[in-house]
Amino acid sequence: MSNMSAFKIVLISVFAVSAVVAVAMFALSKGGVGGGQSANLLVWGTVSPESFDVAYKNSSIKSDKQIQITYVKKDPATFDADFVEALATGTGPDIVVLRDDYLYKNSNKLFIIPFANYSGRSFKDTFIEGGEIFLTPSGVAALPFIVDPMVMYWNRDMFSNVTVSQPPKYWDEIYSLIPKMTVKDGSGSILKSTIALGEWGNVSGAKEIVSMLLLQAGTPITSRTANGLQSVLNSLFDYSIAPSQSAVNFYTQFSNPTSPNYTWNRSLPLSLNMFLSGNLGLYLGFSSEIFAIQQKNSNLNFDVALVPQIRDTNKKEVFGHMYALAIVKQSRQVGGAYLAINALTEATSIKALSATTNLPPVRRDLLSSTPPDTFLSVFYNSALLSHSWIDPDSVASSKTFRDMIEGITSGRYRLSDALNNADDELTSEIK
Repeated sequence: MSNMSAFKIVLISVFAVSAVVAVAMFALSKGGVGGGQSANLLVWGTVSPESFDVAYKNSSIKSDKQIQITYVKKDPATFDADFVEALATGTGPDIVVLRDDYLYKNSNKLFIIPFANYSGRSFKDTFIEGGEIFLTPSGVAALPFIVDPMVMYWNRDMFSNVTVSQPPKYWDEIYSLIPKMTVKDGSGSILKSTIALGEWGNVSGAKEIVSMLLLQAGTPITSRTANGLQSVLNSLFDYSIAPSQSAVNFYTQFSNPTSPNYTWNRSLPLSLNMFLSGNLGLYLGFSSEIFAIQQKNSNLNFDVALVPQIRDTNKKEVFGHMYALAIVKQSRQVGGAYLAINALTEATSIKALSATTNLPPVRRDLLSSTPPDTFLSVFYNSALLSHSWIDPDSVASSKTFRDMIEGITSGRYRLSDALNNADDELTSEIK
């Protein structure tokens, strides 16, 4: 191919993209569906149809006869492949409901709403701080829809049996619980455990727990820079050693048989099942798990609390997954889609959605009053503190984190080497 031909192709591509953006901007500026026009919108997501439907029915757009919305639930395992295939054949959705760790890898398929149409100030005034992961330098990638913060479930009977009245507020308080609560048989096998940390395969939500410890230690894992997204997993941040080292060392110590804080190993059941059986004192899980825990063991005497924090720090951090509504760049109904995602994130819509899912709302105005329900009050407070990180590829990064943790616990790698390897792998995943 000649240089001139290549130049023509690039030039045509630039004009094509510019034309799409220009049409989208015109649609937004005109409100999208005025003048007798109509929009028949297809929405894909991994949230339940019941959850989406209740948000839709309680939004102002439900009464708009010109706009129709059809929601299709997709399998999270095949979402990316289905999305790419649908776009290639021109049958893709107009809107997608994406979890935070699906956003980056799909960002080139999304229409970024310019700040001229949805200001950063308005976004920050409306949604919780964790939602700001959906803000880009050029505009809004998605509007927050659902937040699922991590909380600490604790077995009240196990605590009462060792005469401890309260669950730990700080991580270092777990050390004094282990001699009291972890029970071993004559051969040293663990029968009852204080907390499930240190391993990977049998710790529910291991990636999110490790992520939370990293965030609390002051490591955002990845960061936007002038040169684009970069891994900062092993960065110093003006400390003598990388904060990530202390976070990962804290996590892995609990599976080290030579450590005085040994309370977990890979031969034990899945941490959720261990908690359900009444043999795990503390379980770090998501707010959305409460229904399953109640249903699977109605006799389990448990409560929920804020996840432990690092002592003597100015900022509290909770890991939370967030689902958000994004407009697909290829949609021919960008204006209608823009109206729809605004309506679906109205206070009436989000309030109804929160009541149905038993999860805290993503809007600040709805979090201003704490509900009387004891579980929900913890969920609300956790939502305000929840954060995530810009994950380049949720599947690949899960393998990266697993290799890091198992490399340390198996003795294959020193802590610093394991973190260097993970940092390199994240950099490759971003590229």
